[in-house]
Amino acid sequence: MIPAGPSWSRPPMTDLAPLWQRRFRAPIVGFPTWSRHAPNRLVYASSESGIYQLHSWDVATGERRQITKEPVGLVSGNVSDDGEWVLWHRDTTGDESGTWMVAPFSGGDAEPLAEGLPRGWDEGLAPGRTRSIAAVSDKEGFGLYAVHANGSTRRIAHSKESIILGGGNAMTRGGHELAGLSADETLVAIEHGEHGDLIHAALRVLDARTGEVVGELHDPDREVLAFAWSPVPGDDRLAIGHERRGERAPAIWSPRTGELHDLALPWDRFTEVTDWWPDGSAVLLVELRDGRDHLHRYDLATDTVTELQTRPGSMTGARVRPDGAVWYRLQAGEHPGVLLEVGRDEPVLTGGDAPPGRPFIPWSFRSPHGQTVMGWRIVPAGEAPWPTLFLIHGGPTSIDLDRWAPDIQAYVDAGFQVVLVNYRGSIGFGAAWRDTLIGNIGWPEIEDILAGVDDLVAKRLADPDRLGIAGWSWGGYLTLLLHGMHPDRFRVGVAGVPVGDYALGYEDLSPLLQAYDRALLGGTPAEVPQLMAERSPISYVDDVKAPILFLAGEADSRCPLRQVLAYTDRLAARNHPHELYLFPTGHAPFQIDERINQTGVVVDFLARHVPGIRVPG
Repeated sequence: MIPAGPSWSRPPMTDLAPLWQRRFRAPIVGFPTWSRHAPNRLVYASSESGIYQLHSWDVATGERRQITKEPVGLVSGNVSDDGEWVLWHRDTTGDESGTWMVAPFSGGDAEPLAEGLPRGWDEGLAPGRTRSIAAVSDKEGFGLYAVHANGSTRRIAHSKESIILGGGNAMTRGGHELAGLSADETLVAIEHGEHGDLIHAALRVLDARTGEVVGELHDPDREVLAFAWSPVPGDDRLAIGHERRGERAPAIWSPRTGELHDLALPWDRFTEVTDWWPDGSAVLLVELRDGRDHLHRYDLATDTVTELQTRPGSMTGARVRPDGAVWYRLQAGEHPGVLLEVGRDEPVLTGGDAPPGRPFIPWSFRSPHGQTVMGWRIVPAGEAPWPTLFLIHGGPTSIDLDRWAPDIQAYVDAGFQVVLVNYRGSIGFGAAWRDTLIGNIGWPEIEDILAGVDDLVAKRLADPDRLGIAGWSWGGYLTLLLHGMHPDRFRVGVAGVPVGDYALGYEDLSPLLQAYDRALLGGTPAEVPQLMAERSPISYVDDVKAPILFLAGEADSRCPLRQVLAYTDRLAARNHPHELYLFPTGHAPFQIDERINQTGVVVDFLARHVPGIRVPG
């Protein structure tokens, strides 16, 4: 077993440090959040202290300060409606359960948001003036709570199936603060799986005072989700997303009347609403096109679309300021995320300078079923064919976009061509593409990944004798499944926070992840024994030939440790070469030193097993 790094303190960054470490240590700033009633008081996450924490930023004075000092770290938070308080969910172990906390925007001690809120997993918070709305899950189910200004708390809804506050499922989202609570604080939007299918969530609007149902949208076998309420008090229009045309598309819904107005877009690509203009006359759209994001203004009175000029890359946030200016956070393979304003050359907010990365090169190939699979290649110096590392994304309902990724750039520095594959099951390619995996996990993704291998080998872009595969979370699951079912295709594997024994892992998942698994599998693992026998990596563990490195979090509630150890114990029982790196938090570390430690362990392992790969200096 490889011990985790003992120190999370931030050593000094110098120009003598390797490039790959300097990319990690360059401070990252996230997309800020603000209240429409105090728009100059912003909260954002940053890694500048060496661990992701929340910071406040007074735009009027320019003053910025670190607010939280959470040992585990955190990457999201809120600001109160009046701009006086910073709110966040405190997780002390890394298992993602905890309690809601508040601290003064100007700095000071933290205290619980409300005594009546139970401890559990954060399913969303929407701050308000007279009341805030919080969604919390625990082993008893999912609860929706109204937290009043006087400190009293009342549960207004509860379900054994999933409840997520509106805004939780959007990819480039304005957040729960835009989609959870209407502008006049009378209506609450939730996304739920009470029909037993979290992947195809339904949308419900409740009276914020009584919890009574005001409106419901449910498209069987299709998702419906909330994007943002109109910012005008008394205007109950809610920007939503649906899949009635086969891909995520925006509409405007009035839950009291049931009126639904589809936005007339000249494309059928994945599109979300991320905000409204302050007078409610237009919405801000984010369109996903060929793995990069594009912004548009949609005028509701005339149904006209105007594309806004933005830089190329992917966006992790976009909103409209009170003066109508559009802010967006953009990242790409070459540079970290930066906060920009449409029509302005100078950035609004940046982190630290980072050595540039290599660009993400679009790549596509044909699957065995004749479908086009999209992905990316990041290539090293030198001539092809290169040693190639297939790095498989998690989810599976996720997508690889053009983005800043210091870990990927470290593997490229080591000599790998890194390849990303948006296999069937990924989002952004239509509902049918995503839903291929429902009741059919593992095998479609493997078909697509191996077709990608064959494509690059045939084009002499990848060396067939120097192929590796790595993945985290669902990508770790696929890494193990591939090594068991196709043991001769890759000479080395890296399984980060993987699923090794699917059925065993279900018992230790958070409530939301259990609901997701039931939707994905078509039932609990116990209810689909044949699927588990075919698709759980542990069924093939005795066929694994290549050495594998495992990385696992001791407090992980997404891919729990117990099922990882059940898999590695089987390898150990037959003396199969493998290494195990344990770290003391959850699914992903927020400490920069720990991220560097893990990447260093991965690169060292790969260099020992793949000719031509070296630890970059």
